[in-house]
Amino acid sequence: MRAISRRNLLGMGVGAAAALGVAGCSSSSSDAGADKQRAKNSVQARPKLIGDGSTANYGAQPHQPKAPERMEPGQTPPQFVVFSWDGAGEVGNGLFPRFLKLAKDHGAAMTFFLSGLYLLPESQKHLYEPPNNRRGASAIGYLSDDHIKETLKNVRQAWLDGHEVGTHFNGHFCGTAPTSVKHWTPQQWQSEIDQAMDFVTKWRTNTGFTDLDPLPFDYRKELVGSRTPCLLGQENLLPVAKELGWRYDASSPGGLQMWPKKKMGIWDYPLQQIPFPGHSFEVLSMDYNILANQSKNSTKAPPANYPGWRQQATDAYISGFRRAYETNRAPFFIGNHFEQWNGGIYMDAVEEAVKHIANEQNNDVHLVSFRQFTDWIDAQDPEVLRKLQQIPVGRRPSAGWKSYLTAA
Repeated sequence: MRAISRRNLLGMGVGAAAALGVAGCSSSSSDAGADKQRAKNSVQARPKLIGDGSTANYGAQPHQPKAPERMEPGQTPPQFVVFSWDGAGEVGNGLFPRFLKLAKDHGAAMTFFLSGLYLLPESQKHLYEPPNNRRGASAIGYLSDDHIKETLKNVRQAWLDGHEVGTHFNGHFCGTAPTSVKHWTPQQWQSEIDQAMDFVTKWRTNTGFTDLDPLPFDYRKELVGSRTPCLLGQENLLPVAKELGWRYDASSPGGLQMWPKKKMGIWDYPLQQIPFPGHSFEVLSMDYNILANQSKNSTKAPPANYPGWRQQATDAYISGFRRAYETNRAPFFIGNHFEQWNGGIYMDAVEEAVKHIANEQNNDVHLVSFRQFTDWIDAQDPEVLRKLQQIPVGRRPSAGWKSYLTAA
């Protein structure tokens, strides 16, 4: 298995690299050394500070693939897998660095949907004006100064490691009440986005921290996708996302394991229904939804249940992957939170799933970020994509991929 990152593409054979549009990649030590030096130079170059110095332009992001090319006629589609994280705050439990290390160990790229509020001290909460809520209100807690610093360090490292930084907006207002994001207008979504952008790009002003390096990217250019709180409010968000030039949204609930389509000109990447071992129904491909079906929303259920639930969650992710990989090759999307719910069993399940998928040892399986997948799918022949989008869940072309996609 190889992820779609420069450091791993260098180790691919030419055929595998071509599937990602990198024909002629070499695994020679000289090429690898040159690549590492280029990445090092791009990071060490004097950064151009932006605004108050909270962010800076460090140049091209390290560990990114070359521009993808179209699949060859009749080629079997690669299997893409995207692990994503909602909130992306480090609160002292070590989960953010744990999964950065796991990703590095297995050549994976991921997407981190950062909550802007995680970079705003509680002493400055009056700066947040959430739509339909009182000033400073939030359904998630503000972080301590130490945890804001840890979050900044890990977000910075994530980008340098080649991961994507998206947005999870700010106050995480769910449910059906008028305060919920479900009822926000496009104008209110624009306000929420503007504030999230400010909290990320003005953290130095808002915190007063002077002992941290800037985030190494221009967030106004970096941000191309999102996931809404509780997967609510997408309909009114999309017109704003389109106006801002965003390329995708990952807020749809209950999607099928099929090739994605666009909504309002934006790629729609839903959390998907996947097999739930031991049950006749399927479960959403996110840790909290598995929890809800196991412990009825309790995050501290009796520990005697943990071993069985951990295995069930692991098997659900692996079953979802195998169904896609062995049939229609639809990209597989998994959502997570940095939480220790029910003794941390869902973090263990995600880790086991990453390891299992990485150990497939096939060059046609790629652990990527949403942005990297979007680069690939945007490069494909629209007619080929139309054919892929027609293949049902758990099915593959009866005459084989070569015949099916060559006919396209």
